[in-house]
Amino acid sequence: MYDIIIIGAGHAGCEAALACARMGCETLLFTLNLDAVALMACNPAIGGTGKGHLVREVDALGGEMGRAIDDTTLQSRMLNTSKGPAVHSLRAQADKREYQKRMKRALFSQERLTVRQGEITRIETKNCRVTGVVTATGDHIACRAVVVCTGVYLRSKIFIGEAQWEGGPQGLLPARGLSESLSGLGFTLRRFKTGTPARVDARTIDFSALEPQAGDEPPVPFSFMTDHAVKNRMMCYMTYTNERTHEIILNNLHRAPMFNGAIQSQGPRYCPSIESKIVRFRDKSRHQLFLEPEGFHGEEWYVQGMSSSLPEDVQWAMYRTIPGLENCVLTRLAYAIEYDCIDSTALSPTLSALDVHGLFMAGQINGTSGYEEAAAQGILAGINAAQYVREREPLLITRDQGYIGVMTDDLTTKGTDEPYRMMTSRAEHRLYLRQDNADLRLTARAHALGLATDERMRRMEEKDRQTQTLLRFLRDTRRDAALRHPDCTIDSLLNDPDVFTPGARQQAEIQIKYEGYLQKEHAALLKARAMEERKLPEDAPYMQMEGLRMEARQKLTAQRPLSLSQAARIPGVSPADVAVLMVWLKKHQN
Repeated sequence: MYDIIIIGAGHAGCEAALACARMGCETLLFTLNLDAVALMACNPAIGGTGKGHLVREVDALGGEMGRAIDDTTLQSRMLNTSKGPAVHSLRAQADKREYQKRMKRALFSQERLTVRQGEITRIETKNCRVTGVVTATGDHIACRAVVVCTGVYLRSKIFIGEAQWEGGPQGLLPARGLSESLSGLGFTLRRFKTGTPARVDARTIDFSALEPQAGDEPPVPFSFMTDHAVKNRMMCYMTYTNERTHEIILNNLHRAPMFNGAIQSQGPRYCPSIESKIVRFRDKSRHQLFLEPEGFHGEEWYVQGMSSSLPEDVQWAMYRTIPGLENCVLTRLAYAIEYDCIDSTALSPTLSALDVHGLFMAGQINGTSGYEEAAAQGILAGINAAQYVREREPLLITRDQGYIGVMTDDLTTKGTDEPYRMMTSRAEHRLYLRQDNADLRLTARAHALGLATDERMRRMEEKDRQTQTLLRFLRDTRRDAALRHPDCTIDSLLNDPDVFTPGARQQAEIQIKYEGYLQKEHAALLKARAMEERKLPEDAPYMQMEGLRMEARQKLTAQRPLSLSQAARIPGVSPADVAVLMVWLKKHQN
């Protein structure tokens, strides 16, 4: 008998399992293949625009991804530094095998966590409540909660031109049985698609023909707990497609599964295949590509921007038109992969199933793409599975509290008809939800739940104390006026800047420079929170509410919003419907 069983050990499953165990629950983590724990099946990197915010929030909650990438970084860069701090996003190249080893050590050294290889084919329930799981070998294992983190493995299918077969990423096996079980539990399944570029033998790359892309010096760590210096150990490179590349692709579109009808599922809008980019932007004579190392020893390199499902002979021809890759050897072909996922509106914003108690979902099963999105959902689902088992209130992160809240609200309130990707533009309050203050926003909440450690809490409190001390000093000495000048830095105003931590200096500088904008943001936050605090009962009788349109009644009954604010964001619920809800709430406020 386990408290919680996690199905899948990708980036969602790892964070979910660690959170459950660290919160005192006896946890069992199942993976199809122990050699694929925390596998970076696509790009060998963590972070990016919007995604870096999620990693910082996972870390602030007490997760593992930030520390793991800091320990295995090959190159680190802060993106969008020409813009304001709201959109600054950290991204780091990883040694993908070392990252896996690092995460696997964390799992196998964690108390109350058991890790096993095997396939789960059925989730067992009684009276709409999880009671256990069944493995492909027929073993019945009892538990009180389940977190489904199956990634892209559910009935997954690989496409390379005319060739197609059932299979998981990078030659791994698919999961065939669980889809039917989820359908039986009432979930609507859909098919999504993603893909990955080819990998190239480093010995066959002409690096002298490529444009070097150096990392930042010194690199900024992801984790608020990292004390050691993160180092840039390798260079990345840039190159471009050309008219010959485009000609080969266009001449073979009839053999591309996305264009000949072999793949009918929806792919990611913001990470399209090279054939989709060339068709969509026919006026462009070239497209940017990045060559990134997959490991410190650099046997294989990843060609970012060249995702494809074209046949093998076409892949060899088109890759060899790229400057620097004229004589390249493809060690692994590019491919597309199609898989099952659920309609995420069947979940609450805590990532619990609306109709099955004790069942939680995280990662690509919910229709998202990306390691960071998966990890963020994983830690939230793990926390709430542990809270469910402990019979305590779930953790709800709202849109004004974190990027995690933006993502979970988008998924569970609006749903998604394509693989969802986090971007800074999705957050209404992004000046407040910066990656640099994720600890100040979330760590105290995680510490109260028993997940964030005392040391993590102490560091956050010290950062906040130093920030407030520094702000008082700047205002008392009237140096804050000078700091508002665009070219003035806080370090230039201090006799000994190192008296304060870099984190405290950064917070004080941002708060002074953007004081007016932050005040406006704070007013907007208060207004948003007032709507979020107008809670709706789970059993509200929407079908009987006079004045609600039938569409609104049906949508509200199906999704059961937690607050008036969430109800207002449901597609099909009009402002007039929200006004009816407000009247109903006032009448039944007790």
